[in-house]
Amino acid sequence: MTIRPYLGHGAASPILGDPIRRRAYVEDARRLVRDAEGHEVVSETTVYLAPGVEVAPESEVTTPTRTARVITSATLDHPRAPSHVVLALT
Repeated sequence: MTIRPYLGHGAASPILGDPIRRRAYVEDARRLVRDAEGHEVVSETTVYLAPGVEVAPESEVTTPTRTARVITSATLDHPRAPSHVVLALT
């Protein structure tokens, strides 16, 4: 999987950083999630990554099946469960 981090917005399109490759578990399943502004939106794909990566909303993610934008990103860290990062994609 490849992540192009969101750096800001240019005159015509988002500005994305250099690609970062990561191993991930990708689940193509439709889910209702809330975006950064609190609106309910449909996520078509959920990605699970090892901890240690920061992925901002609007970053571009390329999975084996498609390219999409990040809606939300969350780090899950618990002493009795495996830590991981979850991305909800458009």
